[in-house]
Amino acid sequence: MSQNIYDNETFFQEYKELRKNVYNYNILVEQPAIRKLLPDLSGKIVLDLGCGYGNNCIDFISKGASKVVGIDISSKMLEIAKKENIHENIKYIQMDMSKINILSQKFDLIFSSLAFHYVEDYKKLICDIRLLLKDNGTLLYSQEHPNTTAPKKGCVWTKDQFGNKLYSNLSDYMYSGKRKITWLNEKIEKYHRPMSEIINTLIKENFIIKELVEPIPDENALKKRPDFIDEFHRTTCVIIKAQLSH
Repeated sequence: MSQNIYDNETFFQEYKELRKNVYNYNILVEQPAIRKLLPDLSGKIVLDLGCGYGNNCIDFISKGASKVVGIDISSKMLEIAKKENIHENIKYIQMDMSKINILSQKFDLIFSSLAFHYVEDYKKLICDIRLLLKDNGTLLYSQEHPNTTAPKKGCVWTKDQFGNKLYSNLSDYMYSGKRKITWLNEKIEKYHRPMSEIINTLIKENFIIKELVEPIPDENALKKRPDFIDEFHRTTCVIIKAQLSH
């Protein structure tokens, strides 16, 4: 079972405060980039893995989806989703992503935003997704970039004598497996995989890679968050759009 850190009350309160900042990474960089890759959702059935507050679920409905299923391991996340992003055609389920094989419905789009790096068994997840997708269905997801997840001791920057960042140090890249970092004063478990493992797993499950994006902040984002200039040295996430072949 995946770590359910978001149901830790102290951590969740810290996370909620972080989300209140409208100039956060998700809003300024990751979400604009991944939404550009969405297929036509008119009349489509969508599964959102790690749906969190349900913001994307309600967005899919606004884009014409006929039904959306949002799953998340956190009851606290889903409490907010059911208050703020409820709709008659959205169903929220508390579930670990490792258990999606029990779902019986087929989907046109399986979507996930910054959640796959929490999954221990990536190969099983992609296999389960393949079985849940309709023919020619689309998988669209973002996850933390392997350059970000690789260092076992966390991100280390080389700086000049004035403390200015010069570059990020990459280490442990080819060592797949669990990583433990401290975020919002709590120990978080994530899983690192090199890009070759990520892509080859998709290929072996009969997915065709349609697009791979390493998002960087645009001029507007940099005006609001000048510190995001770091993304040009080491982008935080990668977005993959893949289609299930016959």
